[in-house]
Amino acid sequence: MNREDFPLLKKDIVYLDNGATTLKPKVVIDKMNKYYLEHTANIHRGDYDLATKTNELYDNVREIVREFVNCDYHEVIYTSGTTMSLNMVVFGYMRKHLKKGDEVLLNKGEHASNVLPWIKLSEEIGIVIKYVPLDKNYELTLDNIRKCVTKKTKVISLAHVSNVIGDVRDIKSIGKFCKEKNILFNVDGAQSVPHMKVDFKDSNIDFLSFSGHKMCGPTGIGILVGRKELLEDMDPIFLGGGMNNYFEEDGSYELKEVPTKFEAGTPPIAEVIGLGETIKYLMNLGIDKIHKYEVELKKYLLEQVKAIDNLIIYNKNSNSGILAFNIDGVFAQDTAVYLNHYNIAVRAGNHCTKLLKDEIGVKNTVRVSIYFYNNKEDIDILVKALKNNKDIFKVII
Repeated sequence: MNREDFPLLKKDIVYLDNGATTLKPKVVIDKMNKYYLEHTANIHRGDYDLATKTNELYDNVREIVREFVNCDYHEVIYTSGTTMSLNMVVFGYMRKHLKKGDEVLLNKGEHASNVLPWIKLSEEIGIVIKYVPLDKNYELTLDNIRKCVTKKTKVISLAHVSNVIGDVRDIKSIGKFCKEKNILFNVDGAQSVPHMKVDFKDSNIDFLSFSGHKMCGPTGIGILVGRKELLEDMDPIFLGGGMNNYFEEDGSYELKEVPTKFEAGTPPIAEVIGLGETIKYLMNLGIDKIHKYEVELKKYLLEQVKAIDNLIIYNKNSNSGILAFNIDGVFAQDTAVYLNHYNIAVRAGNHCTKLLKDEIGVKNTVRVSIYFYNNKEDIDILVKALKNNKDIFKVII
């Protein structure tokens, strides 16, 4: 689907590492280059035509995000990516509102960005982290969440789609449950927002984070969406120019209103503009169409690898474009090096999900992550290489 839009695909490469980062379409690259070549200026500082043009493009991206995930304009904060967004939630809001003994529910399928900040906060103020068990398919269910909730549970924080197992969590049902129980609902959308429809309001999400580079956009730009009343009561973790109304010698100061108070300093302007172009590109393709296509392509992959006896697959049932596997007796990184011999790009390792080993019994896996520009030919090349894996050590040594 739309492979001609991606310059890198003109090379002889099978790119299946989309969970780590995605390729960039030419329209996004051109949009960013146009900023650098035709209207470079800082934002909200200049009183000249170039600055006015840049301001319009920059500010309009909030409107594009608003439409994309169904939130309000002033609920959109520009960040450097999902990691920064999640840290802002934990240290800007949760540190201010949680107290010793309050419980936060995570699970062992979470990325480091949704575990380490909570661990740090537990060191600082004594919150209690509880890990909801995964089911027999290594997936997170609402039933298991319910069993772990107590009167002390204040936050449920999870990835909408986990980045190794690729299970799609039922955030609409979980969000409804959180609202009923007066529990804050924090969602890592890094692996979902690029691939399927995410509705911030309808899912009763309190905070939603995602990254541009995982959705055909630039690196260094991400989004935090938060309910406005929560953002108004949240502290910025960075301070500086552009986010204050005044500061005085006596130590008095006043911050600007949401969302500007969270955006200190000169932002990644070209990247914000590029992200806006990216989202328009995805909306034109149709986000539901993208998800359907990826799931169908993964089913095709699963069908093709059935005959490979020594392939261990950890997530046959997950409803996403992610497949985690190992070749029996072969270290994951060796498999990745072997596949690279055939110009196939995959990810191998723990995928920043170091606690998942407690659930699946293995530290490292090979991850294939599909996007809409992949096709059956890519899958066929991968499968052919995997079928010949008896020669793996002849190739890599």
